[in-house]
Amino acid sequence: MITREEALRYHSEGRRGKITVSSTKPCKTQKDLALAYTPGVAEPCREIEKDKENAYIYTTKSNLVAVITNGTAVLGLGDIGPDAAKPVMEGKGILFKTFADIDVFDIEVDAKAPEDFIKVVKSLEPTFGGINIEDVKAPDCFVIEERLIESMSIPVFHDDQHGTAIITTAALMNAVEIQGKNLKNIEVVFSGAGAAAIACAKMFMELGVHRDQITLCDRQGVVYEGRPNLEPYRGFFAKRTKKRTLAEAIDGADVFVGLSGKGLVTTEMLKKMKAKGVIFAMANPDPEVDYLEAKAALKDVIIATGRSDYPNQVNNVLGFPSIFRGALDVRATRINEAMKMAATKALAKLAREVVPEAVCQAYNVKKLEFGPEYIIPKPFDSRVLLWEAPAVAQAAVETGVAKQPYQSLESYRQSLEKNLKARSMPIGDSEAAV
Repeated sequence: MITREEALRYHSEGRRGKITVSSTKPCKTQKDLALAYTPGVAEPCREIEKDKENAYIYTTKSNLVAVITNGTAVLGLGDIGPDAAKPVMEGKGILFKTFADIDVFDIEVDAKAPEDFIKVVKSLEPTFGGINIEDVKAPDCFVIEERLIESMSIPVFHDDQHGTAIITTAALMNAVEIQGKNLKNIEVVFSGAGAAAIACAKMFMELGVHRDQITLCDRQGVVYEGRPNLEPYRGFFAKRTKKRTLAEAIDGADVFVGLSGKGLVTTEMLKKMKAKGVIFAMANPDPEVDYLEAKAALKDVIIATGRSDYPNQVNNVLGFPSIFRGALDVRATRINEAMKMAATKALAKLAREVVPEAVCQAYNVKKLEFGPEYIIPKPFDSRVLLWEAPAVAQAAVETGVAKQPYQSLESYRQSLEKNLKARSMPIGDSEAAV
């Protein structure tokens, strides 16, 4: 574990913060300067004036994403404001660059009202190839994303919702199969009914889990039919049931999904689940139930958490970099449900493949093999990009939202692999099945 002092020193030493801007073209001579700025810059300006799409040719737009927040729901810190959210947004920029070679401007907006936030983001469309909304509280985030998707012609993606849902759903697909269960028969209980939980529940439904099989629990307990003051997003999952507490809801469940807070679930509660249960305790940094205690108490369960020091880490970095890479590369106008599900299935399939030795070495283990303690790929497995981005791009092409389709899927995958090699990232066996 890192200390507070280490974290503060990391962010403050040397050049402060975590990101910078660097030039992609030389600027060392008078001619370089004339090309980079006046008079040479006028030529691409004229071309873009003729056709706005030329911005993708002559500027960074084709590889530039905005990571944008108002700081109202930052990690586990809550509403800490846009200034305090900036380190997180810079960190997100590092992940985009490291895992998918995508450039990022982090933008922290002093705009709590959804209408104000929407107006700011919409006005940025000329600058960016994609928008990653981050750490905006529910239910505002639902309204914001829906409105921006409707009104913008570039991909808009709220990672707290869909990134979490994509990774969790991939893990669910594999965990349920390992445990010998059927998606159409399982009972799923959520602790937490915010943006991530609702997105996960909806994606589970895309897989075939019926709404009646899902129970949401929030701070007030079970989200049930007739409960007062339910907005439409939680209200969609209001269930006809006599159960009112999380403990009652877990009794007889097959799957527990925690997107709430530390220590809200006891091992005694989990013992009332059906045999061969699946537990996703994803509160960070401390899960809803202690991993080691749950593992000791329940011998036949599969457990995933948000932590890197336990098996089966549900980490959004498995999603958003590759998803945006695939969307940007075919100039998608949006990230639709088919693209999200393509990402999910690519991750689930990749977990079943033989894991290269280089990946095992990166995690200081002798072997990683599909099973109860390896249901989703590791973040530093560079094959994630080679499987997921082409799957997303292919779905964009097939659903008609790609403005610049690839020449062939194989040639696109090879270009991704070439980029990885140029950045000296270990690839291992990169054969993709998309």
